[in-house]
Amino acid sequence: MTDARRAALTERLRAIGQQHVLNWADELDAAGLERLLSQLERLELERLPRLIESVTSTDTHAAPTSVEPPALIECSSDDDPRTREARQAGEELLSRGAVATFLVAGGQGTRLGYDGPKGRFPVGPLTNRSLFAYHAHRVLATSRRYGTPAPLYVMTSEANHESTVAAFDEAQHFGLEPSQVHFLIQGMLPAVDREGRMLLAAKDSLALSPDGHGGCFEAMRRSGAFDDMRARGVEHVFYFQVDNPLAQVLDPCFLGHHALGGADMSTKVVSKTEPGEKVGVLGVVDGRTAVIEYSDLPADLAEARDDQGRLRFRAGNIAIHLLRLDFIARLLEGELRLPVHRANKKVPYVDSSGRRVEPTEPNAIKLEMFVFDALPLAERSITQEVRREDEFAPVKNAEGVDSPATASEALSDQAKRWMTAAGLALPRGPAEVGPLFALDQDEFLRNLTKSDFGPVFDRA
Repeated sequence: MTDARRAALTERLRAIGQQHVLNWADELDAAGLERLLSQLERLELERLPRLIESVTSTDTHAAPTSVEPPALIECSSDDDPRTREARQAGEELLSRGAVATFLVAGGQGTRLGYDGPKGRFPVGPLTNRSLFAYHAHRVLATSRRYGTPAPLYVMTSEANHESTVAAFDEAQHFGLEPSQVHFLIQGMLPAVDREGRMLLAAKDSLALSPDGHGGCFEAMRRSGAFDDMRARGVEHVFYFQVDNPLAQVLDPCFLGHHALGGADMSTKVVSKTEPGEKVGVLGVVDGRTAVIEYSDLPADLAEARDDQGRLRFRAGNIAIHLLRLDFIARLLEGELRLPVHRANKKVPYVDSSGRRVEPTEPNAIKLEMFVFDALPLAERSITQEVRREDEFAPVKNAEGVDSPATASEALSDQAKRWMTAAGLALPRGPAEVGPLFALDQDEFLRNLTKSDFGPVFDRA
């Protein structure tokens, strides 16, 4: 069987000019050969030439001819007829189980000084509730509210898959039914040299790296998650990332605006704090909605103001999207294609003599795809602006801005705003509201009783 697999892979590699990665196969023991063959079999070898050519080509892309701010659906209360209609439409979708959640959780907590998946990291101001718990509890609370279990698909990485599954097992899936939770592993892509040849990290291993959050679509297909969604009658997928404990998962208002607008893909944004904030912004580039990296936005546009004194390009991307399942199908069927980005990196490799080389300068190209690159492919897109203090507190750095401390503070501040609305005295220290007690301020006010008085309003 091993000989047949090796022969088949040799032919496939020869067809794309990459047979050199098997140069040392005769020297490998059984375990090493199995490792290399398995890595190669997991790659979609036939599409590699197109991906590699796209990042090694010297062709230059034409600069956009026009860049404009997107039309924003701004924050408003349920007293607004448009908001009320959107909420009703979103609630109807949730009631009939037409929406799935997709959580991107492939990262480790290394930058936080934490040994394990970032989703396990505790951020609850009083309970030390983890990022995973916040997200799973919002899915559970929404499922209970609308009487239909919403499926949760969790995309892990090869580095943290087992420990992520263990985290959910240990927490008994955070109250969700096991059948609601599905795990899939993010894909990997090989690093290549400047001539487009795949690199070996060792004689028995390719130099691989994750294919980026844009690889989520292929991961859906490869794992069977996409077919599972379709079988469940899912029509829309709520995409979000693990590091934001304030993410309002399955927000019915956002769902409704997306559905009523006939959008293929929609995005939540927050207003940038200042022109130089290092966050991608949404804009309309040559007639199509797109995310513009902060470094690519000219200073005159980044600093431009509207007649109300607000930044014209203020729509900061917070990595929360809604995608129509039919749109994802078009991406998977090849009718639409995400671009591949290059990153020049230092990658240790095995040279033609079999010697391991530790480069001192960038020597390789890593390939990566971004989910927001699907936006320009959408025929129609909705952009909804939300309040940062209500929906965005990412955990990215160990200290300072966007750290566990700032996320915990944001969660506490939200709880205190709800307490103030209820006329309750505020605690001197932090406060916390668990998603299983209330998903929003209105629900908090409805559920509040004297017996719940105190800094923690969580019955879970």
